[in-house]
Amino acid sequence: MDLQYFLCWRVAPLLLLMPCGLQCMSVHVLNEEPVHAIPGSTLILRARIEYGPLEEVSMVTWEREPETGITPEKETLATCPGKNVKCAGTRPGVHVNVEQQETTLQISEYRREDGGVFAVTVTDHTGAKTTAYCIVREYEEVHHVSVSINISHSVLVCGEAWGTEPHFSWLHERVAITKTVGKVSKDGTTLFVTMAPICGHFTCMVSNKRGHSSATYTAGSS
Repeated sequence: MDLQYFLCWRVAPLLLLMPCGLQCMSVHVLNEEPVHAIPGSTLILRARIEYGPLEEVSMVTWEREPETGITPEKETLATCPGKNVKCAGTRPGVHVNVEQQETTLQISEYRREDGGVFAVTVTDHTGAKTTAYCIVREYEEVHHVSVSINISHSVLVCGEAWGTEPHFSWLHERVAITKTVGKVSKDGTTLFVTMAPICGHFTCMVSNKRGHSSATYTAGSS
C-alpha cells in the first residue's frame, strides 16, 4: 500500500465523521420574534447564512404566507442569485440584498395584510435547501384600558385588552405617583396604595409607539 492511498483511506472516514466541517449550510433570521411592524413603515428582515468552504450559495428565496388559515397561500416575494447582488421583488416596494453571508428583505409601505410567516430559503450549488422562518405581525395600538381595585389589599390594577409593547404609568390627581400616595410595580400594571384613606382620582396611562389610552378610578373619602 503506497503512502498516498494510505492517507486517503485514513482521511475519508474522518470527513464522514465531520459532516458540518466542510458542508453544512444553514440560515437563521437575525430579527427578534415576533417582529412587529407599523403600517406605512418600512419592514426590514435580516438573515445570516453559514456555509462551509466547499459550499456555494446559488439562490436565495424569500416567501410569505398567512400565519393562520386552513390552506394558507404562499407568496414568493423575491428570488435572487446567491452572489453579492441587489434584486427587485415580485411586486413594487419589495427589495432583497444578498451579500456574502447575509441577506436582507425590505418591504416599503408595510400593509396590515403583509403580516404572516416569512421564510428565507437558501439553495447551495448541489440543489440542497435550508430554510428559516420569522413571524411578522402588525404593531397594534393600545385599546380598552380599565382600572380595578382590591379594597382589602389597597391595590389598583390596570388592564389593557391588546396592544404591542404597552408601557404603564400612574397619576393621582393628574400628578405622578409619589411615595406618600403609593408604589408602582415593576411592570407598571399595579399600584399599591399607601395613603389612607384612599381617595381622589387614580389614572392609569397606557402608551406605545402608536398612541396612548387611559382609564380613571375615583375613590371617595368616606
